Amino acid sequence: MLYESLLHPLTIISTLPSAGVGALIALVLFRTELTIVALIGIILLIGIVKKNAIMMIDFALAAERNEGMSPRDAIFQACLLRFRPIMMTTACALLGGLPLALGLGSGSELRRPLGITIVGGLLVSQMLTLFTTPVIYLSMDRLRQRFSGRKATYRHRPGFLIPGGVTQSGD
Repeated sequence: MLYESLLHPLTIISTLPSAGVGALIALVLFRTELTIVALIGIILLIGIVKKNAIMMIDFALAAERNEGMSPRDAIFQACLLRFRPIMMTTACALLGGLPLALGLGSGSELRRPLGITIVGGLLVSQMLTLFTTPVIYLSMDRLRQRFSGRKATYRHRPGFLIPGGVTQSGD
């Protein structure tokens, strides 16, 4: 159901750059080199961030198709209902990476870049992904509607994201 078009995987992939940027910023802040272990951390980070976006988009698509909701209402509902599971998995990964990032002792110079990339990437990507995924989802839906020739299913032009399709943009 999720991969019936190219637009939804693009929406999911759009969340990944924030994870990489966050990991690289964390490495720079902690003056740590980008090593093979740090790259492994970035790959692990990409999987976590991608999973969070899939949880949100999949729920929104199911709400659109099964309950007949507008895309705005569906993504809003998905954000509300998937927020807790997304935050729980992110918190678990973040707390699991903290001992690696803060670790001292023998062998810590090998594990430290892994923890730094996980913690830094999760912090930045989680702050951005929760805001950008709904915006990109709605933009991709508008793009799909423009090229398919269908009218939008919501009544007004989008302003603020409010359930029911009511806007406060002054239209």
